[in-house]
Amino acid sequence: MAFILSLRRPFVADHYHDLPGFQEDRHGHNWEVEAAVELIHEADEPAFARRLEAWVGTLDYRLLNDLPPLAGRNPTAEVLAEQAFHFLSDAALKPRWVKVREKANYWALCRAAEGA
Repeated sequence: MAFILSLRRPFVADHYHDLPGFQEDRHGHNWEVEAAVELIHEADEPAFARRLEAWVGTLDYRLLNDLPPLAGRNPTAEVLAEQAFHFLSDAALKPRWVKVREKANYWALCRAAEGA
């Protein structure tokens, strides 16, 4: 039997927007990522937690625009949710969705395609 487990992790990071049509000065947020993965065994939970914490560790207290995986993209909540989804997938986890909250009233969710 499979089950869905979700975990949340906070992080702090600065960013700015500098692409045509969306420009904003450097500023910071207290972000939060929440991800849900499909697990077959309870014993897989620590691997999920470690992988999510590893992703957060690449961003925490950093300027997001300086990070190679975000080169050429405005580091929005949408982009970060997509990046986290792929980071979990690359570790052979089965993410169902990843939500990144930029501020209290602004978040983005990236989810697995139907039937995936």
